[in-house]
Amino acid sequence: MERKVGTVSRGIRCPIIREGDNLVDITVTSVLEAAQSEGYELRDRDVVALTESIVARSQGNYASVQNIADDVKAKLGGGTIGVIFPILSRNRFAICLKGIAMGAKKVVLMLSYPSDEVGNALLTYDQLDDADINPYTDVLTLEKYRELFGENKHEFTGVDYVQYYSDIITQAGAEVEIVFANQAKTILDYTDCIINCDIHTRARTKRILMANGAKVVCGMDDILNASVNGSGYNTKYGLLGSNKSTEDTIKLFPR
Repeated sequence: MERKVGTVSRGIRCPIIREGDNLVDITVTSVLEAAQSEGYELRDRDVVALTESIVARSQGNYASVQNIADDVKAKLGGGTIGVIFPILSRNRFAICLKGIAMGAKKVVLMLSYPSDEVGNALLTYDQLDDADINPYTDVLTLEKYRELFGENKHEFTGVDYVQYYSDIITQAGAEVEIVFANQAKTILDYTDCIINCDIHTRARTKRILMANGAKVVCGMDDILNASVNGSGYNTKYGLLGSNKSTEDTIKLFPR
């Protein structure tokens, strides 16, 4: 008989996953019990997928903000560090920024505008047009940004990320300076020790910075790419793919 049903997606309810749990056994048992309960068959070419979150949780792949700070200080010297092109996220980046700031005396935070690389907006293009600002060439200080655009809260979260990130840095004990620019080499006017936080363009950003005189450039994938004082780590991705776990810990991408 001709096939009449296309792809079917099912969410399988599993036990709460804890560190040290055997995911293979839990997955097999949960899938088979769900099929029996709901009356469907498992067939060739069916796909069983697990989220990275529960894999990391079962591995216990966690690290503290102090682990981040220690690694940042060891790799970038603990002085003035440029932190460029981060995404605007309370869950994905804010806790990483806290650890970075703890490992520095001063953070020069360079934000891309009008939005980050995943589309979280600081400004609209209409605002830029009204202010006669060219985001490809113009560099804005915090003072100029506030003069032109005032306070801009995220439309869904209500967070002013400029102030939020500034507060995280100062509360971690570091001095902060904020600039807005979209050319990576702009940060070299402020410091030659840089963490580039972009994801998809990180290799290009590193290359540009090193070609223009940077002393040290680390991507997020270079921080916690090895264990620090017994912490979790990921040799390939480092802090990329991490998520906030508590106010002082992150869950790293699984190994």
